[in-house]
Amino acid sequence: MIEIIPVLDLMNSIAVSGKSGNRNSYTPLSTFYSSNSDPVSIVQSLKINGANQIYIADLDLIEKQGHNLDKIKIINTMLPIMLDAGIKDVKSFKFFLEFAFKLVVATETLESLEELYKIFDSFPKERIVVSVDIKDEQLFSQNINMTITDFKKELIAINPNEIILLNISNVGTESGFDKNLIDTFSELKDKLILGGGITKNEINVLSKQGIKKVLVGSSLHNGEINIIL
Repeated sequence: MIEIIPVLDLMNSIAVSGKSGNRNSYTPLSTFYSSNSDPVSIVQSLKINGANQIYIADLDLIEKQGHNLDKIKIINTMLPIMLDAGIKDVKSFKFFLEFAFKLVVATETLESLEELYKIFDSFPKERIVVSVDIKDEQLFSQNINMTITDFKKELIAINPNEIILLNISNVGTESGFDKNLIDTFSELKDKLILGGGITKNEINVLSKQGIKKVLVGSSLHNGEINIIL
């Protein structure tokens, strides 16, 4: 059975929604799980409905325009958080450890490949999730100039417990997941968490392909996909 991990994007203390990672156009989240966009209320409902953990992206931290750590700290007492806080190096990883159960180290904000190795040398693998961010079929990163295939080779050497494949181009579009990416990372399939455009029709197909976890935002919040299948 595939695990559905709910996704919440936070901005200015509320949950927001948008498409294709275009953060300037994000609007307050309208969700099946709450009458408002308060992330604490939404997570309370998600937990009641069977969520075991939650993926949260603090867009203010990622964009260096503030933070939502007060809300995040509350939520982490309710459900274990997999937090993307725009971590760039081992120092920032250490700082955010008190706020979430697991921390996402995303290629978008990672300062260098060297810092990724330092993080894995310094902290338990159980606390680390690597996010391979992909946009327009290329590795999406502010600082790392590598192909997706070359970065995959580094991941094979590091051997993380969990790897997110996040197709940013498909976020919020409900357009489906790029199956070629799964093939590219076939050697790491048992570690993969897929995100970006996941639809209800794909869940069984992905499960049959050996995928054990998916990140779901839009299709979950509009009621198309249930947390417990």
